[in-house]
Amino acid sequence: MKHFLLATALVLSAPAAMACETVTIGDLTVEHAWSKVTIGAGRPGVFYVEIKNTGTSDDALVGIATPAAGMPMLHETVVQDGIASMPHAMSIPVPAGQSVQLAPGGYHGMLMGLTTALKEGDSFPVTLSFEKAGEVTVNVVVLSLRAEGPDCADAGQ
Repeated sequence: MKHFLLATALVLSAPAAMACETVTIGDLTVEHAWSKVTIGAGRPGVFYVEIKNTGTSDDALVGIATPAAGMPMLHETVVQDGIASMPHAMSIPVPAGQSVQLAPGGYHGMLMGLTTALKEGDSFPVTLSFEKAGEVTVNVVVLSLRAEGPDCADAGQ
C-alpha cells in the first residue's frame, strides 16, 4: 500500500514538475511553460511561459508552433477605454538582461484550432522561434481553469 501511495503521488506531481522545467538556448532561458484547460476543442487555448535573456544582445520571440493547435499565434492583451482586445503580435521583444512573461493579461500564445480539448494534467510540446537564438521546444502542462501559473516552489525553483 505504501508503494501504491508513493507511485500515485509521483504520477500526480509529474505534470506540475514539467511546468517547472528549464530549457536554455544561447543566452535565453525558457521556464514555467503552462496552459489552462479548455471547454471543448472548439474554443481556443492559451500558452504562457517565462523567458529570461542573460545576454548583452536583444532578441525577440517571433513565433510558436505546436501539434496541439492548427493555428498557434502570439497575442497581446490590450485594454483601451475599459475594453480589452487581443491583437496579433508579430513579435515579442526579449531585451538583453531582462525577463519577459507570457502571462494572463499580457503577451500570450493563442492556440486556435485545437486538435483536442486541453484537460488538466495533459501536456503538449510548443516550439518557440526566436529571431537570433533559433528554436527551442518546451513541454507545456495544462493546469486548471482557475490556475494563475505553476507552483514551482516544490520543484526547486
